[in-house]
Amino acid sequence: MKKKLLTLIITLTAAFSVYSSELIYQPINPSFGGSPHNGSYLLSKAQAQNKHKSSIAKKSYAEKFQESLERSYINKMVREITDLAFGDNAEDSVFNEDSIFNSGDYEIQIITSNPDSITVQITNTTNGEITIIEVPRFG
Repeated sequence: MKKKLLTLIITLTAAFSVYSSELIYQPINPSFGGSPHNGSYLLSKAQAQNKHKSSIAKKSYAEKFQESLERSYINKMVREITDLAFGDNAEDSVFNEDSIFNSGDYEIQIITSNPDSITVQITNTTNGEITIIEVPRFG
């Protein structure tokens, strides 16, 4: 009886064959190859969890205008220093001699007397912090 029961169990086990396949990773995030349909869902979940709200500082027209002028002024200075460093239009440069410029809380001193490099010294007038940048001359 025990032999018949054991034979029946082995036969039934052999009759039910087990199938398996390899596990395949399916990414969810569309940035990493997941379905693009998951994007809006994931973004809304992330925004719902975000507790940080950035403060929006309203600037007056005069403040915006001043910042724009300062950006243009600094861009012009960088172009002049680059041209001077590479020897382009060295005679026409504003910085043929040492110069000091003031921009808001900063004092910018450009030292061109060294033939090997141009030194830009930026001083924060509120706390006295000094940053020195040396640009090698190639021209």
